[in-house]
Amino acid sequence: MNRRDFIKKAGLGTAALGLAACAPGKGSDIILNQEESTKSLDGKMAQHYPGVGLLGYGCMRWKMNRGEDGKEVIDQEDVNRLVDYALEHGVTYFDSAPVYLQGQSEEAAGIALARHPRDSYQIATKCSFPASFEMGKQMYQQSLKYYHTDYLDYYLLHALGDRKAFEDRFGNNGLMDYLLEERKKGHIRHLGFSFHGNQSGFDEMMALHEKYHWDFVQIQMNYVDWENAGGRNCKAEYMYTELEKRGIPVVIMEPLLGGRLANMPAALSDELKAREPQKSLASWAFRFCGSYPGVLTVLSGMTYMEHLQDNLETYLDFEALTDEQKSFLCSVGKRFNDYPLINCTGCQYCMPCPYGINIPGIFKFYNNSVNEGTYVVSSEQEDYRKARRKYLLEYDKAIPTVRQADHCIGCGQCSQRCPQHIRIPSELSRIDGYLEKLKQETL
Repeated sequence: MNRRDFIKKAGLGTAALGLAACAPGKGSDIILNQEESTKSLDGKMAQHYPGVGLLGYGCMRWKMNRGEDGKEVIDQEDVNRLVDYALEHGVTYFDSAPVYLQGQSEEAAGIALARHPRDSYQIATKCSFPASFEMGKQMYQQSLKYYHTDYLDYYLLHALGDRKAFEDRFGNNGLMDYLLEERKKGHIRHLGFSFHGNQSGFDEMMALHEKYHWDFVQIQMNYVDWENAGGRNCKAEYMYTELEKRGIPVVIMEPLLGGRLANMPAALSDELKAREPQKSLASWAFRFCGSYPGVLTVLSGMTYMEHLQDNLETYLDFEALTDEQKSFLCSVGKRFNDYPLINCTGCQYCMPCPYGINIPGIFKFYNNSVNEGTYVVSSEQEDYRKARRKYLLEYDKAIPTVRQADHCIGCGQCSQRCPQHIRIPSELSRIDGYLEKLKQETL
């Protein structure tokens, strides 16, 4: 679908962009937290496709609080505040899924968004791993209820990696035919899929475009994956190029690699800071993604107001990167892959572990130690005993004993669900082996 067809189908004009802050009725009496709203942000939100802000809100990393019953619950007041601020500054695209945040994300997003005029935002959500036609249909209808609407702007077939996965979940059981009919009726404005897989799998999904006419596709894209996608993942450059030449709008997920490009090894972060000391590390990654005209929106799971404000500063009165800056970032991305990091984005798809292991927490602690230089290399290094003791104490503090890597039995359930194709039991075993050497002082 080319840009003109997209605009026509979306039916979006400047009138649809009126936000609650300047519209009567719902949302007009919203008051932002005074401390968080003191930072003045001016400028116009960038748009590659009229009506859709280039910065999109990924609703999978909102803050959760533990209630008196021990269960974690989304902080709805915090979500409302973030959504209000995002809308006020031109963010219009909000992406969720039934499986996000222990199944609470869609409802929380629906509560926050329903306080604003329906034409001031776009809802994107997913059909997540349906085991049957009835399950998929129920999931779709529940999404409509959570969002208090009779249509979804963007609906995704969640986390496909090849045609077999598509046929197993959507094709053979008639669910795809049902969704196509819903698109025809206008209850689904745009139908697409999110992709996690290799190049051959992506080609298989592109081969279905002539039959199903994908309205958009969501891919993992950042300046590391552009040329150096890890594991069995497809290069972002290849996917973007294939989508652009077909005129299919691109939605970007993991522009920060789960936050790893905002917390990089010191040598690389120093290099970025030397170029633009006033810019954050994250802004480099978001500018890279936003510099490609076929991009519909760039998703960010902004947990805190400071994350939202930093990203807004990037996309308000946005300036695209030069070709030289893009090449520079790709060279940084190539060297980033040389560090012994685990390609975990913290998506939580591997959770819960049946044995209680905090898989994302362990990987985050390990990656941070490499980035920050606290990783103990050998007994020959300076201040070895001090560094060894500190590392072990910090690990016990970050990861409770009953949730540490040594409890892994290698069942492999986590690896089957990992969109990054990480061999999770092997990585946990490697980390546990390293920790045991530190404890025994045999490193």
